Amino acid sequence: MVSYTAEVSVIHKRFQNAVKRAKSRQSLNKAYSVHKREHQRLLKKHLREEMIMINKAKKKLD
Repeated sequence: MVSYTAEVSVIHKRFQNAVKRAKSRQSLNKAYSVHKREHQRLLKKHLREEMIMINKAKKKLD
């Protein structure tokens, strides 16, 4: 499993490359919207994994 930080780094690198290549406002907006969706998906996945970890720890304490 790849770490959250490493995945964020990859997403930001992709976004920076898209911004550098952009030739219009529309392409900048598209790059941002794609970047935002990737961030939301990744954060949701990360928080789900952390909640699972917390629930396992709670069960061990009971």
